Amino acid sequence: MSEEKKWYSLRVISGKERKIRERIEKEIQINKWEDFVTSVLVPTEKVYKIRNGKKVISERNILPGYILIEALPSKFSGEMINSIANIPNVIHFLGKNNPVPMRAAEANRMLGKVDESQDSGESLIEPYIVGETVKIIDGPFSEFIGDIQEVNEEKKKLKVIVKIFGRGTEVELNFMQVEKTS
Repeated sequence: MSEEKKWYSLRVISGKERKIRERIEKEIQINKWEDFVTSVLVPTEKVYKIRNGKKVISERNILPGYILIEALPSKFSGEMINSIANIPNVIHFLGKNNPVPMRAAEANRMLGKVDESQDSGESLIEPYIVGETVKIIDGPFSEFIGDIQEVNEEKKKLKVIVKIFGRGTEVELNFMQVEKTS
């Protein structure tokens, strides 16, 4: 009969999550705790931004300042908790010296969010909004400026109204063909 692993929430200094995860993994390796602490996770999602007309993909933390640790509750105690909590830039576990495991529903929701973001590709970090003014940077209407009339997130397309010879003309463009005007 194997014991079920549970997820624990570790509060850390925001912006240092990856570095701390590496330190925790090294600590687990040195002390040979791989059987008890099975996974250390920084919840992230892939996002993209358009910079100079190019799509730049980056990872953004879903929960800044937190790391999730999966461990066996019966073995996860005393020395293990103290050595992880004493790593520089670690604030404490949820529940301080007696870590409180996340409820299964919470853990699944968080992990589901993480898993979805691995599959679904990426989302735009700065979404386009109806009524916003954009500059067309690619295609036959390059250098024209227009207002967004419709945004289609799934197809990553925009309908933009551009003034040509004094009349508004609807143009359908993808996200890569426009940039926001400042």
